[in-house]
Amino acid sequence: MRTSSWVADVGAENATWLATESRTARLAREYRPVDLGDGRISYSYRALGSARELGEEEDGYLTDDAEGLRVWIGDDAFELEEIEV
Repeated sequence: MRTSSWVADVGAENATWLATESRTARLAREYRPVDLGDGRISYSYRALGSARELGEEEDGYLTDDAEGLRVWIGDDAFELEEIEV
């Protein structure tokens, strides 16, 4: 079982939106992002998988390329950092 999570500082409004209003927020608990407070959002391994299913026209979609793993909201990208738990 994976014991990492990925955290990004996206701002308080974005973190709340991702955790409560995004398409992935409607999934079972283990598949949705978690608002950590202070504008930070956390994704488990399973939550990353569900967010990868979003299209680039949807807020909350992920990209993973040479610039790193990022979550997108509008035209803004926020870097996700892996944290061992």
